Amino acid sequence: MSERVDRAERRIKASRPKVYRALVDPESLVEWLPPEGMTGRFERFDPSGYRMILTYRDPGHGKSSRDTDVVETEFVEQVPDERVVQRIVFDAPDPAFAGTMTMSWLLSDADGDTLVVVEARDVPPGISPSDHEAGLASSLAGLAAHLTG
Repeated sequence: MSERVDRAERRIKASRPKVYRALVDPESLVEWLPPEGMTGRFERFDPSGYRMILTYRDPGHGKSSRDTDVVETEFVEQVPDERVVQRIVFDAPDPAFAGTMTMSWLLSDADGDTLVVVEARDVPPGISPSDHEAGLASSLAGLAAHLTG
């Protein structure tokens, strides 16, 4: 059986240092990270990680509660201008949506732009691959809009 890896990538018209800052800066993260249809807020943010509450604009889709997803995120590795690796714990009463996922944000040069590749491993099985890939693509679109808008 092969390990599930959900993956998305996007070329962004910004330098790697600018993209990297957006991956670790709380004011930037709260703006671009929530996928379309959600808003985010931090309960905690410090150099070791953060706790974010994601709220659905259309109620009834939440995994932590009826309207929210709660994630506790630890920064496992930060290599400036190259990568950010996070361990994300999902707070959900249903075991299919609970668990710990590892998410890697990898940055590389792409003809004056930055190629951002995000890979997620150990995704809770209740999150379908298609829904997760759509969420990752939505977050990357938000990152691009945040940096170029």
